[in-house]
Amino acid sequence: MTAALEIQGIRKVFGDKVAIESLDLAIPTGATYGLIGPSGAGKTTAIRMIMSILFPDRGSISVFGKGSALEAKDRIGYLPEERGSYRKMTVGAFLTYMGCLKGKTRAQAFGRADRLLGRLGLPDVIAKKCEDLSKGMLQRVQFVASIVNEPDLLILDEPFGGLDPVSVRLLKEVIAEEQHRGATIIFSTHVMAHAEELCQQIVMIHQGRKVLDEPMSGLRRQYDTRHILLEPLDAAANLLSLQTIPGIENVKLNDQGCEIRLAPGTDPGGAVRAIAALVAPARIELARIRLEDVFIRLVGASGAAAESQDALRTHLQGLSNTGATS
Repeated sequence: MTAALEIQGIRKVFGDKVAIESLDLAIPTGATYGLIGPSGAGKTTAIRMIMSILFPDRGSISVFGKGSALEAKDRIGYLPEERGSYRKMTVGAFLTYMGCLKGKTRAQAFGRADRLLGRLGLPDVIAKKCEDLSKGMLQRVQFVASIVNEPDLLILDEPFGGLDPVSVRLLKEVIAEEQHRGATIIFSTHVMAHAEELCQQIVMIHQGRKVLDEPMSGLRRQYDTRHILLEPLDAAANLLSLQTIPGIENVKLNDQGCEIRLAPGTDPGGAVRAIAALVAPARIELARIRLEDVFIRLVGASGAAAESQDALRTHLQGLSNTGATS
């Protein structure tokens, strides 16, 4: 499949801070990629380099085979984390202008903007000035501005920030329509559940480096938690008795029943059968790995490694100072 975006070995430094180091990435046309990572990891810096707002100190970026996003700007839609609009313009004029900048006629841009505003619960704002809208309404208008040109590549940086649940649901529906249309989507977020729901592939950046680049299906296999969720048929059942079953490491009670953790190497199929034989289930299932769990494991592991390295450096420095004064 043809790549919509190819990044090879890019590096970006601000003063003595390395924001991005040796980042490689290839995103196929039509794919939806989630870009995740803790605050300050380098996600927004990477997006700004993709968009040619910033330029890498080293490495290369190709968008639809072009040397930069500037050469493919009409095919790109971008919703930055820091929103912006022409606040004195009416919504209709603003969105029409944004569409015309990306190659649409005025009629095409206005018509698509009007339809999208209706889809996002804003059917009556097209004649209002942007400055007269609430923050949440303006965010939805800015989202429309990013897709009014029917982009082939759509880059969304924290699109749901500050929105109410109804607005989030509406945006998700429109994003799904853009996926179905064939757009390539890069979706940056701190909210793991959103990335897990919307994205086929997950890329995680931590401390400026890519530490994960896997399909969601692969993550579930690789980070299998071996947890079983049980809701008993009899609410009075003795669930702690399940700890007597070989291979069960822990039973944690909850409002619905319990969560059962299996010991490493335990066959989950055999464990499910043994559990059902001891406690009749109303519902029993293997828990699916959550992206949040993977995130915490990777960030926690790298954080622990960094602390160990810092401790080692401190220890060696202490030995050096002792040697110098003895």
